[in-house]
Amino acid sequence: MKKVIDKSDSRGHSLYDWLDSHHTFSFDEYYNPRRMNFGALRVLNDDRVAPGKGFGTHPHKNMEIISIPLKGKLKHGDNHQNSRIIIPGDIQTMSAGTGIYHSEMNGSDTEAVEFLQIWVMPEKLNTPPAYQDFDVRPLLRKNEMALIVSPDGDAPARLLQQTWFSIGEIEAGKKIDYHMHQSHSGVYIFVMEGEVKVDGTILSRRDGMGVYETGSFELETLKDSHILFIEVPM
Repeated sequence: MKKVIDKSDSRGHSLYDWLDSHHTFSFDEYYNPRRMNFGALRVLNDDRVAPGKGFGTHPHKNMEIISIPLKGKLKHGDNHQNSRIIIPGDIQTMSAGTGIYHSEMNGSDTEAVEFLQIWVMPEKLNTPPAYQDFDVRPLLRKNEMALIVSPDGDAPARLLQQTWFSIGEIEAGKKIDYHMHQSHSGVYIFVMEGEVKVDGTILSRRDGMGVYETGSFELETLKDSHILFIEVPM
């Protein structure tokens, strides 16, 4: 097994009057040639947006984008007449393809919104743009990792890449075995809350670790934890 470890305090940081954003990989004014991506995973941003503020209308092209709310309300709008508000327990996916203009705003005037913004490089370029949102609450069970994104219809959401996302809240003292879907895959482990151990490495809140050149790995929770797995081609 090979691994890369990205501790929370090593991430890039953008701080504005309305946005507090931490970047696991190079993004915005944060550039680190050793932290450009993990396989097809290009961006993992941990964003906190002030009430009534957000990312105004801006373009994207040829990128698969998933947003996972952690707290508050996230309001999406785009030039394909989609307008949605999603909350924790929902996820949204967007295939930018040939090009799409969208906005991501705080849907509340009183409470900050916190969410993960994740970009995955697509398998094919210049596909038709698309947006969807999904309620994944029916899949969430204590001490289990729920598959929420897959390329083959086994999960509610699908991205245009060979990628699998799993999410779960796991109590302390549990062990989770993960088996890769493909031999050339790697998994990026992101600890949203809690503390876990993988291959002798302890990961705490907002730490990340990528594992690859292995068919499986075991994760042990040292504290009650909220965990995200992102499996991508390497």
